[in-house]
Amino acid sequence: MIVLYVVLAVVAVVAVGLVVARARRRAGAPAVPAVPLPEVLVAEATAIPALAPEPGLAERLAASRGVFDRVRGLGAGRLDEDQLGLVEEVLLRSDVGLATTTEVLARLRADGAPEGVASAVREMLLAGFDTERAVREAAEPGRVPVWLVVGVNGVGKTTSIAKLAQRLIDEGKSVLLAAGDTFRAAAADQLEAWATRTGSEIVRAAEGADPGSVVHDAIGRARARGVDIVLADTAGRRPNSANLLDELRKVRRVADREPGQVIETLLVLDATTGQNALSQAREFLAAAAVTGIVLTKLDGTARGGVVVAIERELGIPVKFVGVGEGVHDLVPFDPEAFVDSLLGA
Repeated sequence: MIVLYVVLAVVAVVAVGLVVARARRRAGAPAVPAVPLPEVLVAEATAIPALAPEPGLAERLAASRGVFDRVRGLGAGRLDEDQLGLVEEVLLRSDVGLATTTEVLARLRADGAPEGVASAVREMLLAGFDTERAVREAAEPGRVPVWLVVGVNGVGKTTSIAKLAQRLIDEGKSVLLAAGDTFRAAAADQLEAWATRTGSEIVRAAEGADPGSVVHDAIGRARARGVDIVLADTAGRRPNSANLLDELRKVRRVADREPGQVIETLLVLDATTGQNALSQAREFLAAAAVTGIVLTKLDGTARGGVVVAIERELGIPVKFVGVGEGVHDLVPFDPEAFVDSLLGA
């Protein structure tokens, strides 16, 4: 025990000695000078790269605009037969349709182009866009607004529904998607994925279920939850199928029955099919009571003039056009901006 006390005493003495020695060294040691900082830390600031601007409509419709290059190159005054032939070729290649092409050529022969051929053609094309194209979003009091979306498989119908949903949500509205295309494998899965991405609700059923019952259930849920608008997908098999057209009529009757009200029936067409899109459209008009056209893939075709043919020959306004693959790339159709993108400087 005595040995332990001695060891502890020695340790304590050594520790005190170390503390005292360290304190003396600190007191007598000269201060260490601070290292001066350089006057300029960064010789030249690196500029933050600017974000690339969003492409304009003329850039998005570059393929269609390119078809009109030769028309924009024609000057003012009277046109000879070669120049008239060039205008005819361009208009037909862009799919504006035979009727519109014939009228434009007749006017150019009679009046010439005092302010330039591009200006004259622009004026005549714009004259064909005189229909009302406002989109309805409100139903009668106490009823649920429904947009029916119809079209054959492969035109971009389901993707267009998602883009329409995103537009409505961006406007502050709540949206419910009805997966009424129950005949196409994985159609409901695709729509559900878009519902998740856009923040929409969805009502779906098993593959092969009755489309009318899906739409009916969606309207009921929308009413119970106070949802602002229902977007209903529908079957998209070939329009020359009598069964399909009968199904569309049935779905419309169901959707238009209280508490629902169909306020828009939008037919989705693929712009890349040109005049073939008109053949598809005619089959749908009577069965679905179409109120507007959604024209997809307009940025991927040189046949942009088909917009003119659609409105002239069907009498149905083009309400939205697809100009890209992004969820915000379905935009309201603006005739003046569209024609300027083809014929403007």
